[in-house]
Parts: sequence; C-alpha cells; structure tokens
Amino acid sequence: MSEHKPYTYVTASIREGITRLDVSFCTSDMSAKAFGGGGERPFLTLSSTEAQMTVTTTGGGPVTERDVTLAREIFTAAARYLADCERLHTEQFADSDQAEQGKAA
Repeated sequence: MSEHKPYTYVTASIREGITRLDVSFCTSDMSAKAFGGGGERPFLTLSSTEAQMTVTTTGGGPVTERDVTLAREIFTAAARYLADCERLHTEQFADSDQAEQGKAA
C-alpha cells in the first residue's frame, strides 16, 4: 500500500496578462477560521504551514449582495465536502474492520 503524504501545492501562472494563483491543500495539518462580527468585515481563512488563503468582502469594503451569494456558495460546498468525507471515512473504516475480521477467522 502506498503512503499518502500530506502536501500543499501552490502555482502561479500568467496568461494573456492575467495572473492566476492556485492553492491545493492536501493535508489535514491546517486550520479553517472565520473572523469578523461586531461591525467589522468578515474574513474566512484556510491555512497550513506552507500557505494561507483568505476570503473577505469585495474590495475590503461593505458587504455586497455578491459577497452574500459567495458566502452561501462556500457554505454549501463545505457542507458537501463534510458529507463526502464522513461517508468515505465510514466506508473505509467498515472495509478495514471487515478485513481485520477476515484475518482473525
């Protein structure tokens, strides 16, 4: 069985004068935090020791309708990610448990 080592992958590209940054967090050694409230603009941060990504309001200004829509999209995507992780983790645990029971027999 191959070992799955955690990593964070960051790339930058420039195409037709447009800069694009891609960050892939493939590690559980990270944190997700939300800041704001009390009249301050909200921040959502995902970070590992290698990289950090922060999402906040448009232009760092007042919350727009598009900011609210984006926050809902992030919430929906995170809920789906959670459901998929929980399902796969449960299946993997059941598979490994059955394999152990087969060895004991």
